Amino acid sequence: MTKKMQTLGAIFTALLFCCITIAQEPAMDIDAKIHPELAAAQRHVVEANQAILAAQKANRYDMRGHAEKARQLLVEVNQELKAAAEAANANRR
Repeated sequence: MTKKMQTLGAIFTALLFCCITIAQEPAMDIDAKIHPELAAAQRHVVEANQAILAAQKANRYDMRGHAEKARQLLVEVNQELKAAAEAANANRR
C-alpha cells in the first residue's frame, strides 16, 4: 500500500510540474539593443528549454519528473533575467 501511495504521489508531482510548465514557457522579451548579454542569456534559456522538451519526447516523458523540474527552473531563470534587465533600466533613469 505504501509503495502504491508513493507511486501516486510521484505521478501527481509530475503532472503538477507539467501543468506549471505548460502554463509558462521561457520567452525572449529582453531588448537585445539595450541589454545584448542578458538577451543572449535569455536566448540560451529558451534553447535549453526546447532541448529538454525534445529529450522528454524522445524518452516518452519517462524521466521521473526531473526534466519537468529543470524546465520549471528555466522559467524561473528567465524571470530573473527579465528582472535584471528591468533593474538595469531603472538605474539608467
